[in-house]
Order: sequence, then structure tokens, then C-alpha cells
Amino acid sequence: MRASLTRAEAAPPRPAAPLPTGPVASRLVTIEAMALLLVARALIAWVPFVRWRALLGMRVAPAEGRAGTGGVSRAAPDSLGRYLAKAVDRAAGRLPLELRCLPRAAALHWMLRRRNRYGQLVIAALPQEFRRGRDDLHAWVEAGGKVLIGQGDDQHLPLLRLAFAATIGDEC
Repeated sequence: MRASLTRAEAAPPRPAAPLPTGPVASRLVTIEAMALLLVARALIAWVPFVRWRALLGMRVAPAEGRAGTGGVSRAAPDSLGRYLAKAVDRAAGRLPLELRCLPRAAALHWMLRRRNRYGQLVIAALPQEFRRGRDDLHAWVEAGGKVLIGQGDDQHLPLLRLAFAATIGDEC
């Protein structure tokens, strides 16, 4: 019998976090998403990735293929994760910038972390035979094998999966 338990084994299950209710709470979540989108966009534009990659968490075990074929968390994404993903998309639509997949994925990943929710940020590339230019790379956030933001085609192959240490092994 083992004398010590890992953090995931020792922690009691978390109750589902309540969704923000009311127009003020919804606007505050959208404003938070806007601020994080701007931070992510600035980092992507002006700072080399190796300098800020640690802000996205630590590398986790790779899984084969696209979402739903593996990963660390086996829990289904909760309604809070889906709510935050919609808030990030809503915020991106209100900003006068082109915000592609990586800023959106980073913003959602940070919002999940702030609420102590699990998510993996996945950075992927197309195989050589399908490469055609700007859309060769893609990023998304998944939880429990389900894509929360950044849904794309199944041709992209994961290169890097990132999660925050405090949430690895946690359930949504």
C-alpha cells in the first residue's frame, strides 16, 4: 500500500462552478477575454515564442491525432468551459484586430487556469503533403477530448500540448 497520494488522488472532487449570471457579469467576462486577447496578440506579434511559452503551462504527454483520441483529462468539459469559449469568441468579434486561433486559444487557456479548470492548449501543424501557406499551423483548447475553441479539420497533427501544473489530472 502506498503511503503518499498524488495531488489528484488526494483532492476531493470539485463542485461545478456556477456560471456568471446577469448582464454585468457577462460583460465583465467579455472584457476579461478582450484584455487577454490583446495580451496574447501582443506576445505573438512582438515576443519570440520561446520567451513566453512558459506562460501557457508545461508540456504534457502527447496524444495521437486530433481531439478525442487521447490526452490527459478524461472528464467532459463543463458548461463553464463552453461559456468561456463563447465569451472569447464574442470578445474577438468586438475587437478591431484579426485574432486567429493562437490568441483565442491562449486567452481561453488563461481564463480556464484563472478559474482552476483543466484545459490543454494544443499547437499543431499540417503534414508536409497538405501544406499550402498561412494555415499550416493551428491551435485549439480541449478538455476531456472535446475541443472548446479552435475547431478545425482533422488534418492538423499535434506538435505540442500544454497544461498548467496545478490542473494536470484535475477534472473539469
